[in-house]
Amino acid sequence: MYRFLLSARWAVILLVAAVLVPTMIKLGFWQYHRHEARVARNDLVARNLGSAPVAFDALSSPGWSVPGGEVWRTVTATGSYDTAHEVVIRGRTEPGGSTIGYFVVTPLVLADGRGSVLVNRGWVESGADAASLPDVPAPPSGEVTVTGRLRADETYASLGVKNRGGLPERMFKVINTAEQAGYAGSTVLGGYLELASSRPAAGPSPEPLAEPGHSDIGPHMAYAIQWWLFTSLIPVGLVVMARREAKQSAAEREPAEELVAAG
Repeated sequence: MYRFLLSARWAVILLVAAVLVPTMIKLGFWQYHRHEARVARNDLVARNLGSAPVAFDALSSPGWSVPGGEVWRTVTATGSYDTAHEVVIRGRTEPGGSTIGYFVVTPLVLADGRGSVLVNRGWVESGADAASLPDVPAPPSGEVTVTGRLRADETYASLGVKNRGGLPERMFKVINTAEQAGYAGSTVLGGYLELASSRPAAGPSPEPLAEPGHSDIGPHMAYAIQWWLFTSLIPVGLVVMARREAKQSAAEREPAEELVAAG
């Protein structure tokens, strides 16, 4: 009754199913691992944003690379801004929007003399053209205490951009402490501070950057379940197809058998 399963057509069908099943299972696990990574990232962000502030220079030193588990940690620094070596980082999107402008990065010379901390003070609109520096509100003068989020150095490779070549003075593509240490000719601690607040409060300032979201887990779990459901439908579909073909074969044989019996 099921001899048709030995046909070339069914051999192809079964081969395709044998390839699809493990592939779709693997795709489901890929989406599941992406879900796990998203949940872990959200937990890390929430935990670090809610952490007690710690002095930036208690964590960092020149050449220090920010560990993944420390990113977004709440940090503070006290010192005075070095406006002579303030720079802008081009090609950055305004908070919550799509307009391209610049991040404003100003070194904060620490009061304890251990070096400088790069402070991303926020976003400003582009200048008149790509070669013109934008208008940037000046930072507070005198000693200030800033609080913000710890961020890791950016690199040209990680952002998929070429080196700085050809840009005007004080304009860069990445926030990188080694690059800024060379530019300013001073000691700069590894990592940078993404400004959240300042004491005393600043006057007119670049548009502050919002803290990262950490509640959206994305659709990855739903996609994983979909892939696994599709996988389970393959054997069910094969059984349905086989039974349907068996019934059709039986129906086609009955008239022939009746004719033989009648003869």
